[in-house]
Amino acid sequence: MAYWLAKSEPSVYSWDDLVKEKQTCWSGIRNYAARIHMRNMKKGDEVFFYHSNEGVEIVGIAKVIKEAYPDPTTDDDRWVAVDLKSVRKLMKPVSLDAIKKEKKLAEMALVRISRLSLQPVSDAEWKIVMAMAGEK
Repeated sequence: MAYWLAKSEPSVYSWDDLVKEKQTCWSGIRNYAARIHMRNMKKGDEVFFYHSNEGVEIVGIAKVIKEAYPDPTTDDDRWVAVDLKSVRKLMKPVSLDAIKKEKKLAEMALVRISRLSLQPVSDAEWKIVMAMAGEK
């Protein structure tokens, strides 16, 4: 299993929206690096749900329930979407400031490539963030 981080502005699509809908098509991504990551996502992979621009924090965990398929928001077949399902809200949100202050997370894509809307998270990074959130 691999780990990922998906960003969304809460005013556009929030964690609460995902919880209410239970699952969603994660579409509309038009970044080449993010597209590569989406193509590598596998069913069962876990995903940090990150509120960007407002809140700037990891708030929940989602799971990939459908692997990459043609993005329904475009006729260009080069772009893909995945389906995500809400798993649970984190016990304690983990802010970007807290992540930046944790020296062990200095190489995390969220810190290094902050604008990337979908990014990989290493096993070690996942464990550290989970601990920061008060999770096992």
